[in-house]
Formats: sequence, C-alpha cells, structure tokens
Amino acid sequence: MKTIGMIGGMSWESSKIYYQHINEMVRDQLGGSHSAKSILTSVDFDEIERHSFDGNWKAIGKIMAKEAQALENAGAELIVLCTNTIHLVSDAITKATNIPFVHIAQATGEAIQEKGLKKIALLGTKFTMENDFYSKMLENDFGLEVLIPDAEDREMLQSIIYDELVKGKFTEKSKNICLGIIKKMKGLGAEGAILGCTELPILIPASDACIPTFDTTKIHSQKAVEFALS
Repeated sequence: MKTIGMIGGMSWESSKIYYQHINEMVRDQLGGSHSAKSILTSVDFDEIERHSFDGNWKAIGKIMAKEAQALENAGAELIVLCTNTIHLVSDAITKATNIPFVHIAQATGEAIQEKGLKKIALLGTKFTMENDFYSKMLENDFGLEVLIPDAEDREMLQSIIYDELVKGKFTEKSKNICLGIIKKMKGLGAEGAILGCTELPILIPASDACIPTFDTTKIHSQKAVEFALS
C-alpha cells in the first residue's frame, strides 16, 4: 500500500470527509482492520481565502508547493489536494514534487464518462466556475459540454460556500437554493451536476437532486485509494 499525502484545511469541514472516505474505502477493499497509510498537512484556510479573493494565486501556489514538498519529504508516495478550487494552482504542486498528483477534475471526468453523460453542469465557487482550469480538462480530455449557472446563481453559490459551508453551517434553505439551481441546469440540458466544491456533497444528498450528481470528494478519494492499492 502506498502512502497517501493529503493537503487539507480548505476547508477542514470537507478534509475530515476525505480522511473518512479514504480509510473506509481501504477497509472495504482489503477487509479486516486495514486502514489507509496517509500523511495529512492542513493549512490555515483564512490565509488561502484572503489570497483567493485578492486574486493572488501566485501566493497560494507557493503555499501549496511548500505543503506538497513537506508531504513528499515525510514519505508520501502520491498527493491529493483536498479541495476543488485550489486545483487552479495544481501546476505549482506538480512542478515542486516528484511523486504522482491525483487531479480532482481528471477523476471526476472519468466518473462522468463511465456514466455515458455528455452535458454536465458545474457547481462550485466562482473561481471554479468562471476560470477554465476545471472545465477545459473536462472538455478537452473527455469531450464533455460543461454548463455553468448564470451570474446571479454563481453569486449565490459563492455566498453559500464562503459564508456558510466552510464555517460548518448547512441549512435547509441553502440546500433548497442549490437544488433549485440544479433544476435550472437540467432545464438547460444538463444530464448531471458536478458538486465541484468539496463541501457541497455535505449539503446536497444525491437522492434529493433531480439529475445525477457527482460527489467530487468521494470520487477523488476513490481515485486516491485505487492508486495507493495498485
């Protein structure tokens, strides 16, 4: 079993779900009392959030590179960045390290492809929805048509994520707003919806959505476990 290196804290609300998923998946696959060999480094999210809103992605890239190098030096054999948005600076990690990096959009694209879907909605932070680091990989590598919510709904999602979810607030009102956005995307032809913020699957149960949803936290965890056990 390879040692999984995780960069967490963005936010820790979803990082704890990563740790849970990864250990449960290893136990389920290997049986007995098996658990994952892992190393977790966790950043101060306030600093990351501040740089994000300032558009200082270079500073975030430096932080991620430093954390990734620390994981590699500690014995990690692969790296998982436990967030969607900060994959915007994933190149900083791959350039700074010599071990495999498991990209969340790549793993998500593979999961969508397995279901045979062609038109997919992407929900997440404004940084994820409005930059092309995520959608371009889905379009170029998997031939998907990616739909994003309109400007008003993007603002709504941004507010829910940063004002509530990363602070551990999960309300019925916000869940229903997100389900309404997914319903709108279905009306535009979306066959499924990517929950492209690692806190969104905590808020939105798959059973409540009108189209299939893709839990990026679980998908990413599964890909990491597959790699670790390969």
